Amino acid sequence: MADATTSEVDLVGDETTLNIARAALFAALTGAFAFVSFPIPVTSINVTLQVLGVFLAGILLGPVWGGGAMVLYLAAGAVGAPVFEGGSAGLANLLGGDPSFGYLWSYPPAAALVGYVVHGTSELREPSAVPVSRLVAAMTAGTVVIYALGTLGIMYVQAIGPVAAILAGVVPFVPAEIIKMVAAILVVQTDAIRAG
Repeated sequence: MADATTSEVDLVGDETTLNIARAALFAALTGAFAFVSFPIPVTSINVTLQVLGVFLAGILLGPVWGGGAMVLYLAAGAVGAPVFEGGSAGLANLLGGDPSFGYLWSYPPAAALVGYVVHGTSELREPSAVPVSRLVAAMTAGTVVIYALGTLGIMYVQAIGPVAAILAGVVPFVPAEIIKMVAAILVVQTDAIRAG
């Protein structure tokens, strides 16, 4: 009886350790994606692949650990790890020192929302078995959160109105977001495609 209890406790501990490791991996992946950055002529904010990391964290880790991965990502950047756009780092990036700071703050809730729409509050589903329509709905919901907080950040830093902020921080990025959604779907549906 004591052995069974000990085994159950060990399993819970092992699962938590594994989830923390996965969250750290996705935080690092999002940081690596921040190095893929290129300008768009119509706005001062660059396109990066960070949002792909947000999508994948939510889809593959679920709402709790997906959101947790993005909290780890922000914490790492805040303490000096070069994980923000173009290898930048520091607390100033999160406190309005850059027009993109609103996007950064959006990553934890966006990843959690993506995970919730994909998995709900029960056990995690096998991502390759999740219908594409559900994946698209999840990532669209996450994108709305990212754009909303990103727009507020631009309004604050650049002291502009909502229409100008949307034109600078939403409209130019829609095609890139669609490409990231397709990439995320291809990543998580690879097993299903091979099986088919």
